[in-house]
Amino acid sequence: MTAELARECVRFAQMGWMRGTSGNLSVVLQRDPLRLAVTVSGVDKGEITAQDSVVIDADGNAVDSPKVPSAEAGLHARIARVAGAGAVVHVHALATVVAAEHWPGGVVLKDLEMLKGFGRYAHEEVVIPVVRNSQDMLELGDAFEKGFDPKVPALLVARHGVYVWGDDLVQARHRLECLEWLLRFKVETRDIFTGRHS
Repeated sequence: MTAELARECVRFAQMGWMRGTSGNLSVVLQRDPLRLAVTVSGVDKGEITAQDSVVIDADGNAVDSPKVPSAEAGLHARIARVAGAGAVVHVHALATVVAAEHWPGGVVLKDLEMLKGFGRYAHEEVVIPVVRNSQDMLELGDAFEKGFDPKVPALLVARHGVYVWGDDLVQARHRLECLEWLLRFKVETRDIFTGRHS
């Protein structure tokens, strides 16, 4: 499982979504008590190895390890608990941050075929929630939970990045790839569709 975390980090780093040491991934190891493997803090995601992960508890604290988990570990655990996710990915893809800047009340997506890859019908209206950034994971977790929709496995954090989750890392990655495309389309066509999709 830790090797899978490393492989996915390298993939996202190559896509430019985990620049430097930014971003983090996690997978659920067990539910009761909740335990996740999460990438450690301060490691270049393009050079990360299977040893660069740590087990955390439901509060995001390291379990029996001197390793320091990623600063957002607590939010990973909160998402896993509330959404029932098996894996959570957090990256800083530019389109996600720009979209949150333009639509701070939530990004509306509709009539786009790529929504199918996000687990929805192309004609459905999907609103990706946006929350204000905070260094306090309890505050971010409360904001996430307040606006949580079980049909929308994603959260945009303003001027920060995006969290996407799924049953496993592969599903979470596929959803993220599709969501990034959808948000890039939304941003790049915003002048064309002003009034229709704003």
